[in-house]
Amino acid sequence: MTTGNALLSLDGVSVVYNHAIVALTQVSLDVRPGEIIALLGANGAGKSTTLKAVSNLLPAQLGKVPAGRVLFDGEDITHRAAHRIVRAGMVQVLEGRHCFRSLTVEENLLTGAAARHSSRTETRQDLERIYDIFPRLREKRRLPAGLASGGEQQMAAIGRALMARPRMLVLDEPSMGLAPKIVEEIFAVLSRLNTEARVSILVAEQNSTVALRYAHRAYVLEHGSVVLSDDAATLRENDDVKAFYLGLADPSRRTGRLAETV
Repeated sequence: MTTGNALLSLDGVSVVYNHAIVALTQVSLDVRPGEIIALLGANGAGKSTTLKAVSNLLPAQLGKVPAGRVLFDGEDITHRAAHRIVRAGMVQVLEGRHCFRSLTVEENLLTGAAARHSSRTETRQDLERIYDIFPRLREKRRLPAGLASGGEQQMAAIGRALMARPRMLVLDEPSMGLAPKIVEEIFAVLSRLNTEARVSILVAEQNSTVALRYAHRAYVLEHGSVVLSDDAATLRENDDVKAFYLGLADPSRRTGRLAETV
């Protein structure tokens, strides 16, 4: 169920690819202002599809939403053009970072300002803010992004999104392929943005351990449906979550729908 004060709501959203492949079935979730929400699940559970539905990136992969709706700040954005969603204040950081490899780190950051009609002074101020958030990017500002490390590329991708001054960030697997130290650094930055700048965050993650440590609440997807949702602290103690995603519980104690799907 979604709540009336949510910044983002998915209300019974289903997704079909190529008119035949059902990827999501009646997914409902919400992100309230100032929250970090984790979307958990194994590979293929539907996390990325959910985020693409949120940002209306499905048409590029022959996907569509035949049922349900996506609301952002009270407005139906289910079929709104992706660039208009960005201008409304919700920006997605795609899985795999997707930096422009031939452009410098700074040029990549500046592309994020294209979503806003800002002056040169405002753009420069935003750029300095990103360098304050990610000091390493200042050091690598003239380096072609393709030569940067995976962690630096992820920082650049997040920084590029922040250049659009979002009210909400949507991140797809930001920890993928990164060393644990860099993952912790990135999630600490996201937490600080959430606390200090009140940026709401929806993050899809397979690294449930770190996601549940920083999130306020979480939803667990299995086979395109939400099977669990609760406060992050409660889910950290849930035997099903421990067994399936944290590797901390006795598999023989698995219960509920998660156990039925094995």
